[in-house]
Amino acid sequence: MAGTPARLTMIVLGVATLILGAVALWVGGQLRGAQGEDDDRLAALDAAGTHAVNLLSLTYKTVDADLGRILATSTGAARAEYSANAAKLKETTITNKVVQHGVLRARGLESMSGGTAKVLVVADVEIRWEGSKNAPQERFYRWAMDVTKVGGVWLVSKAVQVL
Repeated sequence: MAGTPARLTMIVLGVATLILGAVALWVGGQLRGAQGEDDDRLAALDAAGTHAVNLLSLTYKTVDADLGRILATSTGAARAEYSANAAKLKETTITNKVVQHGVLRARGLESMSGGTAKVLVVADVEIRWEGSKNAPQERFYRWAMDVTKVGGVWLVSKAVQVL
């Protein structure tokens, strides 16, 4: 009988240790899941912001690389549209010696579900024409962008200008 309280204490401590270990694993999993969601939100925001700057940053001397960046940050219908218009955009950019520099002003997450997100983006651009006496122009853009996770990477699948 003398060993019974000690044995009972060991059993209680063992069960308590198992319960605490299970709780710690569950809490750790919850924290990792929340961190993954935060990482996805930030990645979706970054993808939309980068795409907006790519859309607005075109220079006649680097137009092929500039168009490549637009295509690299897009997928689906958006990529198909940019591909279809790339030759005309390249021709116009080179012919008019266009130099555009885009600047991201703001971005915000409207919604997110699974592997898709809707991001609102605000960006501005200064456009000039090398060799022209015309003053540079500033233009201001606002988009609602659909962003889709493809192969672990967030890409813009739709970009619609909004007022």
